[in-house]
Amino acid sequence: MEVPLLRFQSLTPDQIQNHNNCSFPFLFPMSKCLEQRILFSGYGFSFNKTKWKKNPFWEIKCCSLDRGLQPRPKPKPAKVDIDVSVRSNFVRRPSVGLCSQIEKLVLFARYREALDLFEIFEIEGGFDVGISTYDALVNACIGLRSVRGVKRVFNYMIDNGFEFDQYMRNRVLLMHVKCGMMIDARRLFDEMPERNLVSWNTIISGLVDVGDFMEAFRLFLNMWEEFSDAGSFTFAVMIRASAGLELISIGRQLHACTLKMGIGDDIFVSCALIDMYSKCGSIEDARFVFEEMPEKTTVGWNTIIAGYALHGYSEEALDMYYEMRDSGVKMDHFTFSMIVRICARLASVEHAKQAHAALIRHGFGSDIVANTALVDFYSKWGRIEDARHVFDKMASKNVISWNALIGGYGNHGRGSEAVELFEQMIQERMNPNHITFLAVLSACSHSGLSERGWEIFQSMGRDNRIKPRAMHYACMIELMGREGLLDEALALIRGAPFKPTANMWAALLTACRVNENFELGKFAAEKLYGMEPDKLNNYIVLLNIYNSAGNLKEAADVVHTLKRKGLRMRPVCSWIEVKRRPHVFLSGDNRHPQRKEIYQKVDKLMLEISKYGYVPNQKTLLPDVDEQEERVRLYHSEKLAIAFGLISTPYWAPLQIVQGHRICGDCHEAIKLIARVTGREIVIRDAGRFHHFKHGHCSCEDYW
Repeated sequence: MEVPLLRFQSLTPDQIQNHNNCSFPFLFPMSKCLEQRILFSGYGFSFNKTKWKKNPFWEIKCCSLDRGLQPRPKPKPAKVDIDVSVRSNFVRRPSVGLCSQIEKLVLFARYREALDLFEIFEIEGGFDVGISTYDALVNACIGLRSVRGVKRVFNYMIDNGFEFDQYMRNRVLLMHVKCGMMIDARRLFDEMPERNLVSWNTIISGLVDVGDFMEAFRLFLNMWEEFSDAGSFTFAVMIRASAGLELISIGRQLHACTLKMGIGDDIFVSCALIDMYSKCGSIEDARFVFEEMPEKTTVGWNTIIAGYALHGYSEEALDMYYEMRDSGVKMDHFTFSMIVRICARLASVEHAKQAHAALIRHGFGSDIVANTALVDFYSKWGRIEDARHVFDKMASKNVISWNALIGGYGNHGRGSEAVELFEQMIQERMNPNHITFLAVLSACSHSGLSERGWEIFQSMGRDNRIKPRAMHYACMIELMGREGLLDEALALIRGAPFKPTANMWAALLTACRVNENFELGKFAAEKLYGMEPDKLNNYIVLLNIYNSAGNLKEAADVVHTLKRKGLRMRPVCSWIEVKRRPHVFLSGDNRHPQRKEIYQKVDKLMLEISKYGYVPNQKTLLPDVDEQEERVRLYHSEKLAIAFGLISTPYWAPLQIVQGHRICGDCHEAIKLIARVTGREIVIRDAGRFHHFKHGHCSCEDYW
């Protein structure tokens, strides 16, 4: 296969030397990057180009020594010195039976029982433990991620004079790394009398896993100086490090070096490259690497789908999913959980239902990640009963599962049920986090549960040791705004233990708009202008306040400010999915092939709801749309989407509509009545929240 190296111009072919002498051009640019982000000021490292024999750090020179400064003495681990006479008095009791039981328990992943049995060795001592048993105990500690277990096993090995070979040194190092004990792992690595590639790979991958990408690159360069070689695993890890640093130039040079060394087609390298290019913003290069893979694995497909989703290419991600399905590659639970999240972004109920069915069909019906994604999706798009059904069927739940359903109840104005679920979560000894409190406080604010909301807010620090954040304060400000307690909301902002954020002032501004408080609204808007001078919605909300209060001069000043800043109100759109196809509408849209039937349906609906007292509100402005749309009030984009949904779907089917702007007051009132006269459930996701219209009511209770 001919490899187009010109795609990766950071490393030209004449810069790539032979396999045994593959140099890294990023060494010098990297040194500048290291200087900018060095963790220990006052220390500069110079590397000798000669190959190190034993300890590579012998050749590192500290510039502090040149200044006459003495390094801080390094604490040495306590060593147990046992002379020969004492050793001869040890009674080495055979432990074949216990060792065999421990190894069998580990083989069947019963790690905790294995460590419990190991306690006999610790209490009685003097047992002759072989390398295979220690190896099994290492696996047990890794399986449990038990820091205490690591210390117990390692101390027992030292205290009983175990003689480490290279294999067991690497295993103990891996045990520390996998259990997150990176400081101890680095000390063990530095004190190893001999290191091989496994040793280097273990410590470097551990540093990458904990996000210490700069130190990982330092050690990688040291390793290259000593061995002038690396395998596919090492390069995959370093490509991940360049993705973590978002340095695409270094990632491309690593890519070019893998091509020269003949490991560019390795599955792990290819998947790491796809991930790196995606995270660094080059989805085209990611797709190129994917297409060049000789064998497209499940991980490869998942990585490219995630890359498209990361950059907002949801339709393309969905297309890739169907290509993956048609190719016959086995899908896993990560595939389905990703697709459900993509469907949530696209508001595609039909695609999500197909993914749900495929999830069960492929044997992942009990997977916690995929089921949590389904709970989140159904909660957001009006299928709260389906969400509860999936939730109740889950064999095990994590805090994210609980948060998704609590948030779903809150989004649809079912605050009492959200609070009940929160209380059930506490009773089942599931520890809430700050997202849990955000969901339940938001539910209280959406449903006007003022007293209960304050109780939960105060319990955060008192009972759960969670400090309220700005988003929790914003919920309480909205809750007080609902009650008309604007002065108290302002006092809460001023009394916050941190600088008020834009979200807090925005919540107060919304409360002022709903309660028509002109003076306080102007004050909140001025605060927002200072924080977000180019955010259009802040100006539009204030414009609404001025127009509603009849202050035309002030409204004209806001419009003048918008023009001076170059902020333009764009025409908005709404879209609805029918038979797995999205249909997009602009206000007054004449492009749809069924425009005649759609406009006739809108006219008929307006006539029907007028019998229930509907009169178009000429005073209401859209929160964030232009004057042209005001002239076509009867044919706003959401009304056209609803009319199309009504003529294109069965009478019993709920309608799901997405729009990029906040719904205006006139449309909000009209859609409540449309839901009443048609008997349909209508769910609208606007720029601020979900609106669930049913039987003439909205879940927001007219506060949005």
